Amino acid sequence: MTSHPLKLGFVGLGIMGTPMAGHLLRAGHQLFVHTLGKLPAEIGESRATVCTSARGVAERADIVFLMVPDTPDVEAALFDETGIAAGLTRGKIVVDMSSISPIATKAFAARINAIGGDYLDAPVSGGEVGAKNATLSIMVGGAPAVFDTVLPLFELMGKNITLVGGNGDGQTAKVANQIIVALNIEAVAEALLFASRAGADPARVRQALMGGFASSKILEVHGERMIKRTFEPGFRIGLHQKDLNLALSSARALGVSLPNTATAQELFNACAAHGGANWDHSAMVRALEMLANFEVGQQAG
Repeated sequence: MTSHPLKLGFVGLGIMGTPMAGHLLRAGHQLFVHTLGKLPAEIGESRATVCTSARGVAERADIVFLMVPDTPDVEAALFDETGIAAGLTRGKIVVDMSSISPIATKAFAARINAIGGDYLDAPVSGGEVGAKNATLSIMVGGAPAVFDTVLPLFELMGKNITLVGGNGDGQTAKVANQIIVALNIEAVAEALLFASRAGADPARVRQALMGGFASSKILEVHGERMIKRTFEPGFRIGLHQKDLNLALSSARALGVSLPNTATAQELFNACAAHGGANWDHSAMVRALEMLANFEVGQQAG
């Protein structure tokens, strides 16, 4: 229980937002919440105050956290008639923990600054498990003084918390994270498919590789998913498509070529075309299996 309870707001109580808001509540803070979907039971049964709009949250809270799916959702939550901006007064802080466009983020921050508010972009990595266990990596963009103010609250939700730079830089770091994750999934999928088609036991190949330079969290966790065919989503392909779209559209604006990111996106697109938008992103392997007409773990003929 904190010795100095704060008035906090949380907008967006989905798979990620609900456990994150719960950590703030358990620390003893006063919480004002709003969500467009169904109110989660664990929040409804808590001492959180449910508000009818994001504006109502911002009017009551000094720091407002936001966790919604995509750039248009953040824009609506911030700037609609009943949005957060309408309820802000000078000195309040908006913390967007969604994963959205770095370019749009800079514009959103400027609009919040213009009405006297402070703004941090603080996207996260670690998925639902990280949100529940308060072990998220949090990549932050904004002013150092504002970051220092919010840091004790970030520490209730995550472990690896980094001030990357100014507004937009947190989102840029998250896009970079998603590029690395997608390309690692693709590499692990190709390797296990190759090994399996060549007649080797993919589980033993994975075990052997875990002891060498090819070892990675993706090989450990998602390699096992590919072998065991467990594609219930920890992180949906549809969301990773959204993140790679941010990477590719931003890269185009910057004049940067990301050829392998584009390939990974096309493999996700192939999965989605086969009804896989809600598969776990490790199921990218299925697109490669379709190309090879062979499944990891299948007995080679």
